[in-house]
Amino acid sequence: MRTVQMTLEETLVEDVDRAVRKLRTTRSAFAREALRAALDRLKVRENEKKHKEGYKRKPARKGEFERWHREQVWPDL
Repeated sequence: MRTVQMTLEETLVEDVDRAVRKLRTTRSAFAREALRAALDRLKVRENEKKHKEGYKRKPARKGEFERWHREQVWPDL
């Protein structure tokens, strides 16, 4: 692993310290998890943007997904 120095607002550090005590973890572990989650959200947003741009370039044709409509409905049990 690599050590990285960060500058944070005092109130943020206090909030993180409360959270890590409650979770029984460390600042570093908490930060790693938070950074991974933020990167995952960024990747999802980028993929959604690409998906949206793709449909703008090539819109779905009328009826293109009709055969899948039944598959999207949960039957009443």
